[in-house]
Amino acid sequence: MSGTASPGRPGGARRASRSVRMSRRDRRRLRNAPARSGGKRALRRGDAPPTPAAPPVPAAPTAPRGGRRALRRRERRTRGLAGTLGLTFVSAMVPGTGYLFAKRRLLGWIVLGGWAAVIGFVLWYFGRDLDLAAARTRAVDLAFDPQLLRIVTAVVAVLLIVWLFVVWTSYRLIRPRERPRSHTVIGNLAVIVFCVIFAAPVVRAGQYAVATANFVTNVFDNNEVATTPKDVTPEDPWAGQDRVNVLLLGGDGGDGRDGVRTDSMILLSMDTRTGKSVTFSLPRNMANAQFPENSPLHDVYPYGFQNGDPADGEYMLNAVYRNVPAAHPGILGKSSNEGADAIKQAVEGTLGLPVHYYVLVNLEGFKAVVDAMDGVTVNINEPVAIGGDTSAGVPPDDYLAPGPDQHLNGFQALWFARGRWRSDDYERMERQRCMIDAIVEAADPGNLLVRYLDLLKAGEEIVYTDIPKELASAFVTLALRVKDAKVKSVVFRSSESFSSADPDFDWMQETVQRAIDPPPKKQGSGNRNPAADPEDACAYRPTGETVEDAIAADGGY
Repeated sequence: MSGTASPGRPGGARRASRSVRMSRRDRRRLRNAPARSGGKRALRRGDAPPTPAAPPVPAAPTAPRGGRRALRRRERRTRGLAGTLGLTFVSAMVPGTGYLFAKRRLLGWIVLGGWAAVIGFVLWYFGRDLDLAAARTRAVDLAFDPQLLRIVTAVVAVLLIVWLFVVWTSYRLIRPRERPRSHTVIGNLAVIVFCVIFAAPVVRAGQYAVATANFVTNVFDNNEVATTPKDVTPEDPWAGQDRVNVLLLGGDGGDGRDGVRTDSMILLSMDTRTGKSVTFSLPRNMANAQFPENSPLHDVYPYGFQNGDPADGEYMLNAVYRNVPAAHPGILGKSSNEGADAIKQAVEGTLGLPVHYYVLVNLEGFKAVVDAMDGVTVNINEPVAIGGDTSAGVPPDDYLAPGPDQHLNGFQALWFARGRWRSDDYERMERQRCMIDAIVEAADPGNLLVRYLDLLKAGEEIVYTDIPKELASAFVTLALRVKDAKVKSVVFRSSESFSSADPDFDWMQETVQRAIDPPPKKQGSGNRNPAADPEDACAYRPTGETVEDAIAADGGY
């Protein structure tokens, strides 16, 4: 056969695979076969034994592009429990790093970018002015915007859920595939505990936010009072004035009482720049309260709130809140609290100071506030009655014992402020002033934060005010200044210059001005600042009387 190499010859074509070689018998038949015409054509027609076709060679297996096998080749995992928990902690601090370690790069960068955007926005919102006071103002503004606060709380709740998902899935992606069962149990428990520890403060903050929103809604909404200043803005909260005056009222509206009687009336006058303040305590039984000349009430009571009988309890200062609106409804204009309007006008006309705002605390709920603050500390110089009815001659149930630095709970603090058995209104006013000072001292930020929810719950039910929530941040800033500054006090008590039955209003107003702006001291001039330091007035100066002495004086009940 021309041009064809013998399969059996050495040096010929490359040896075929065993599966396609001709057998020895076929090769012998091919050599011994007689030559025929046609040569190769004959072979093509089939005279030669057919050569077996080579079976198809299977293609080399290629790795699939997806699937678990490919992921296993691309992923990266930690080698032990310590590394797993450590990297999970890093992923919790910087969400997305666990995904990046596990080579889930797209998901990791998305999570990391979102986390950076949230942190960046918070830092920008509160710190863009690089001013701590400005950051505090924005925080207070947020706290006193109930709608925005609820939205922020909902967003934070969603972010917390996303964070928990990221931490858990990161932990599962980076832990070793082959691990002891004990490592699985320990790792799962550790991550769960870790998430609970980190999520608990966020959940607590959410509770604070919701409670704050409810408190602001209930206390600061629907406080349209006719005598509230109208020309103030958050940018100019004091309308250019150097002082802001807030009337603090203690309303004694418990069971069996018709309406609210303001048995405690203290005007707090604060310097808006320095926080230096003066309190003016007015006796509840003061007759003939005056109204400003430009007030419609002055037209009704041109000679003061009186009927000619200074002993008539229905025309004393503590009856203004209840009786004036009942006798002249709507006289001062549209108002959600006409009693507050009336008493503000009465104090303003009496002292000659504008009364900008009021805060009314129902004394029946006062004890809840004190309990929420974990009590207050005062000096008690003589036994103070708990209960008792002087007019009916009913002795008290018990007494608060004298002593320095007496820590009182809410019930005891209430009777320290209101007890009148065997004492007069002026002594009670002194104790009320000391109670205010004790509350200010007890208002430690850490203490308030721990009992924040209890305080809000108590305050929501007993506090009423016409302070606009838009001015809340300004008042918080001012309150911090007041706490750090000196607070003086003036108590109008019976003396040669003052009588509650026939007050000298010119003398009272002069006393107010000297307390706010004391004249320079001159040697031998006799000029004295009428404002006293509460620390001196509330110091421990025992009278020597004991509880046993007081009980014996009552007849040994």
